[in-house]
Amino acid sequence: MLKGRNLINTDDFSVEEIDEIMALAQDINKSPENFSNSCRGKILGTLFFEPSTRTRLSFESAIHRLGGDCIGFSESQSSSTSKGESLADTIKTVSNYVDVIAMRHPKEGSSNWGSHYSSVPLINSGDGGHQHPTQTLTDMLTIKETKGKFSGLTIGFCGDLKFGRTVHSLTKAMSNYDDNHFVFISPEELQIPEYLKIELNNKKCSYEEAKKLEKVIGQLDILYMT
Repeated sequence: MLKGRNLINTDDFSVEEIDEIMALAQDINKSPENFSNSCRGKILGTLFFEPSTRTRLSFESAIHRLGGDCIGFSESQSSSTSKGESLADTIKTVSNYVDVIAMRHPKEGSSNWGSHYSSVPLINSGDGGHQHPTQTLTDMLTIKETKGKFSGLTIGFCGDLKFGRTVHSLTKAMSNYDDNHFVFISPEELQIPEYLKIELNNKKCSYEEAKKLEKVIGQLDILYMT
C-alpha cells in the first residue's frame, strides 16, 4: 500500500495507513531480528542541507539495522550546491544512485518541490518551520505505546508553537482522530500559526490557548514540549 510513496506532509497518509505503520513499527520493536534483511540491497540517500544529529543518525541507523546501506551528506557545503548547482539537479543526480531519499532543507516547501525532480520516493526530514512528518510518526508510536490509543486525548503543546515544525505535524496528524482536545501553551509571539487554527476549525476540533503551563497541566493526558 505504501510502496513507492513520498512522505512530504503528515496528511500524505490516511488514518488507516498510519495505523498500519504503527502496527509494523511495533512488530519491528518486538522482533527486530525478523526485519534485519528487509532492506538488503537498498540504498538510502541522506541529503541534509542543514545541521542534524538525531534525525540524520536515526535514518542512517535504521537503514543499516534493516540490512541496507546509506550515502549522503550532512551539510550543504559538502554538496555541489555550494558550487552553484541547483537543488533540482542535485536531487535528480542523487536519485539515480539510491532507492529512497531523506532530505532536510531550511526552506519551507522544499521537500514538496524537490519531490517532483526525484525518480525515487522522497521523505521530508524537516523543511524549515513547516513540517517534520517522520518525527510525528515516532511521536505517535510513543503515544500508542503509552496511552494505547489516538482518540479521546487532551494534548498540550508548550513552547515555540509558531516555528516548531514537529508541533505543526503532530497537531495535523492527531486532529484526524476523534474527540481529541488541543491545548496550545506559549507566549503571544510564539502562538500556533493561524492556518493550523483554521484547519482545526474546519475539522471541528476543539482547542484552547494558554500562556501559563501550570494553569492547564492538570487536564493534560500528553504534554509535548518544544
